[in-house]
Amino acid sequence: MVVNFADKIVVGLAGVPITQELGLTPEQFGLLGSSFFFLFSITAVVVGFVVNRVDTRWVLLVLALIWAVAQFPMVGTVSFTTLLICRIILGAGEGPAFAVAAHAIYKWFPDHKRTLPTAILSQGSAFGVILAVPALNWIIVNHSWHYAFGALGIVGLMWAAAWLALGKEGPLVPTAAMAAAETRIPYARLLTSRTFIGCVAATFGAYWALSLGLTWFTTYIISGLGFSQHQAGLISITPWVFGAAVVMLTGWLSQLLMGRGASSRLARGVLGAAPLVLGGLILLTMPLIDNPTGRIAALVIGSGLCGSIYVVCPPMIAEFAPVSQRGAAIAIYGALYTLAGIVAPLVMGSVVQHAASLNEGYLTGYVINGAVMIVSGLLGLLLLWPNTERARLLSSSDVAPVGLRKPA
Repeated sequence: MVVNFADKIVVGLAGVPITQELGLTPEQFGLLGSSFFFLFSITAVVVGFVVNRVDTRWVLLVLALIWAVAQFPMVGTVSFTTLLICRIILGAGEGPAFAVAAHAIYKWFPDHKRTLPTAILSQGSAFGVILAVPALNWIIVNHSWHYAFGALGIVGLMWAAAWLALGKEGPLVPTAAMAAAETRIPYARLLTSRTFIGCVAATFGAYWALSLGLTWFTTYIISGLGFSQHQAGLISITPWVFGAAVVMLTGWLSQLLMGRGASSRLARGVLGAAPLVLGGLILLTMPLIDNPTGRIAALVIGSGLCGSIYVVCPPMIAEFAPVSQRGAAIAIYGALYTLAGIVAPLVMGSVVQHAASLNEGYLTGYVINGAVMIVSGLLGLLLLWPNTERARLLSSSDVAPVGLRKPA
């Protein structure tokens, strides 16, 4: 996940020099940010079903090789079209990453011990930015944004070699007899369950904020607030540092509450969704703040609170999804909420381009972000009831153990 998010952040970090060199409008740059997600959801669903049957070790290896190879064409002179196509290919490879990784670590931890490992896995996103931004920004400032992409390609190949040597499947894999006795739930019912819908809705709002952070945050710091590329590179780390603290605190607190007998409705559902509402309210205050430092603080805190939902939703889905269907269920969840990654950068680009001023456009875009987060958080609070979801799903008359189901 460190490599994954370093790959994601580089376009946003180099947004100003890319825009200047290629002569892009705000709408075109928004399209570039969105292009990463064009195949993201499709490959997430397809690979989600693949990992129900294929070892995650090999799937993650193939994905990482795609990430690495997609970076190298940017080292030379490129057109906007080439850059767009490479980002689409990169997104296709990275779309299934978190779901496959979560499915892989759940083979090592039972349900009541999954929240903290999920938090540590999610930390890869924060550390990917925290570790990569200073190095990538140094390359951009002192050499060229083209070489920043090449550096990421080399790091991707190094990770693939390490994973080939070290990656293994966990021991919590059902035997053939256990799989045959497992009760399967029709996907139509599984994916329309209250908690699944709540997870998608809540994380959609969080990912809206994250995709804006990946694409527009550094550009806003430079173009909207007047900081230099060097200063913006340092400032760009702050949301991820704060987000990392939120993620780890949520993971620790959730697992502590679960260990003390709290329901997963409280320890996962409420704990994950409530910060979204608070974060959205903070973003709504940005137009009322009249200094750059205050606006950055509101943006960092408001968007950073979103991190809580990523920690709790995969374990909640794993509570009620049968093991043989878990990989697909988590992948489909990821495919749906990451659709925000297509919409959010485009909306921001359109708003900025058609606003009376750059600053007004950015502020309007972040107010929209805050409203989306509030609605998503409220839907999460309303719908997330994982502790009773499996009982509701299994009470239907058309579910049965695999070995007892009639052939199609």
